[in-house]
Amino acid sequence: MTGSGAVPGNDVPEAAEPASEPPERNDPIAPPRGQWTPGAWTTRRWLTTGMSAAIALLAVLAVAGAWVFGRTTDVSDHLVGVSSPALVSAVRLESALLDQETGVRGYGLTGQTSFLDPYTDGVARERDAVTRIRTLLAHDHAALADLDRTLAAAETWQSRFARPIAAAPPGRPVAVASERADEAKRDFDAVRAGTTRLQRTLQAVQAHDRAELDHVHRLRNWIFSLIVLVVLVLVVMIFEGLRRGVTAPLTRLTDDLRQVADGDFDHEVTPSGPADMRALAADVDRMRARLARELRFSDTARKSLDAQAVDLQRSNAELEQFAYIASHDLQEPLRKVASFCQLLQRRYADQLDERAGQYIAFAVDGANRMQTLINDLLAFSRVGRVHGETAEVDLEEVFGRAEDALSLAIAETGAEVTHDPLPVLHGDATQLGMLMQNMLSNAIKFRSPDRPPKVHLSAWREDDHWAFACADNGIGIEPEFAERVFVIFQRLHTRDAYPGNGIGLALCKKVVEFHGGTIGIDPAHAPGARITFTLSEPAVPAVLEAARP
Repeated sequence: MTGSGAVPGNDVPEAAEPASEPPERNDPIAPPRGQWTPGAWTTRRWLTTGMSAAIALLAVLAVAGAWVFGRTTDVSDHLVGVSSPALVSAVRLESALLDQETGVRGYGLTGQTSFLDPYTDGVARERDAVTRIRTLLAHDHAALADLDRTLAAAETWQSRFARPIAAAPPGRPVAVASERADEAKRDFDAVRAGTTRLQRTLQAVQAHDRAELDHVHRLRNWIFSLIVLVVLVLVVMIFEGLRRGVTAPLTRLTDDLRQVADGDFDHEVTPSGPADMRALAADVDRMRARLARELRFSDTARKSLDAQAVDLQRSNAELEQFAYIASHDLQEPLRKVASFCQLLQRRYADQLDERAGQYIAFAVDGANRMQTLINDLLAFSRVGRVHGETAEVDLEEVFGRAEDALSLAIAETGAEVTHDPLPVLHGDATQLGMLMQNMLSNAIKFRSPDRPPKVHLSAWREDDHWAFACADNGIGIEPEFAERVFVIFQRLHTRDAYPGNGIGLALCKKVVEFHGGTIGIDPAHAPGARITFTLSEPAVPAVLEAARP
C-alpha cells in the first residue's frame, strides 16, 4: 500500500521525483561526417555514369564489328559470286573461240562437215560466256571495255574468215582457208590478245578482292580482340568499383554495426564510400548516439525507480506498523473512554442533570464512531495489500453469505433480494464477500420511504470477463454525483438521515479494480440506482508483491 501518511515520530520520505526526459538539443550542430550534399557522387550516379560509358563504348565497338562483318560479307560475296565466276567465264570464252578457230581451220582444209561441230558448239558457248560475263561485270566498266574489244576482234575474225569458210559447201577444201591463212592467223592472234587482256583484268579484280578480304579479316580480328580486351577491362573495373564503392563500405559498416550490436554503443560508425553510403553511415551513427543517450537516460530512470521502490517498501512497512497500532493501540483508549463514560453515567446518574447525560452520550457515540471509522479505514487499506492467495470463488456462495449477514436488515425493511445465476471466478473470496455485502447494504440503506426495497444482481459474460449490475428501487443517485460516490468519506446525506462513514462504494471500487474490473453508475436507470461493474482475474502489482510482509 502506498500513501502519504506517517507514523508519529517516524517521517516517511516523499517518493523521489521521476527522472525527466532527456533534454532536447537546441544548440547548432555542424553537419555530421558523411552528410550527403547536393552534387555529391552517389552510388547510383557512379553506377549510372559507369554503365552509360561502358554501354556507349560497347555500342561503338558493336557498330564497328557489325560494319566489319558486313564488309567481310560484301568482299567475300564479290570474290565468290563476281570476280571468280567472271574469270572462269573468260577462260570458257577463250576456250570457245579456240574451238571455233580449230573447227573452221579443219573444215577449210578438209571440207569435212565433222570439223564444223566444234565451231558450232564454240559459237553457242561463246554466247553463254559473254552473257555470263556481262551479267557479272555489269558495274565493272574497264572489264566490259576489254570484253567489247575482244568481241570486236572476234567479230572481225568471224566475219572475214570463220563464217565464210563455214558457209562453203562441204566435200572439198575451201580456197579462202589456204589463200588467206596468214591473214586469218593475224586476226585470231588479236582475238587471243583480247581474251588474255580480259583474263588479266579479271585476275587483277580477283587479286584485289582477295587482298581486300585479307585486310578485312585482319581488321575484324583486331576489332574483336579489342572488344574482348574492353570487356575484360570493364569487368575488372566494375568489380573493383563495386568493391571500393559498395562491398568495402558495406563491410566496414557491417563491422561497426556488429560492434554496436554487441553492446559497445560508444563505438562510432565511420562513414566511407559514395555520398549515399556515407549519409547512411552518418544516419546510423546518429541513431546509435541517440540510442546511447536513451540507454543512459533509461539507466538513470531505472536507478531512480529502484530507489522509489525501496522507499515504497519502507513506507509500506511503516504503514503496516501504523495499521497494527491503529487496530490495537488506538482502539484500546477509545474503548476505555466509552466504557468509563458509561460507568460515570450509571454511577452518578442521580447527580447529573439532563445536559450532562447528553454530553456523556455524545462522548460515547463519538468514541464508537471513531472505532468504527478506524475499522473501516483498516478494511479499505487492506484491499489489494493484505489478502490471501487467490483461488476459485463461487459467487453463489459469496452472495448467500452476504445475504445471511444482512438478514436482520432485510427482515426489518421487508427487502426483496434476487440474483441471476452467478459464475465461479478466480479471485479473493474475502474481498469479493466485502463487495457483495457493501452492494446489498447500500441498496437496503438508501431505500425509498414509499416502498419496500427490491434488489437484483444481474450477471452476464462479455468477452474475457464477467459483467454485473446491482439494481435497486431506492432514492437513486443524481448523475452529477456519479463519480463522487466512489471517493472515500464523500457523503451525499447527513449522518442523521443515513448512517455510515461514506466508505462503502469506495471500498467496492477498490475491490473491483484489484480484480481487473471497472465500476460505475448507470444514469439511465430509474427509479433507484443501478451500479455496474466487471470482474476478471486479479493481477497483483510487482511493488505490492515485493512490499508484502
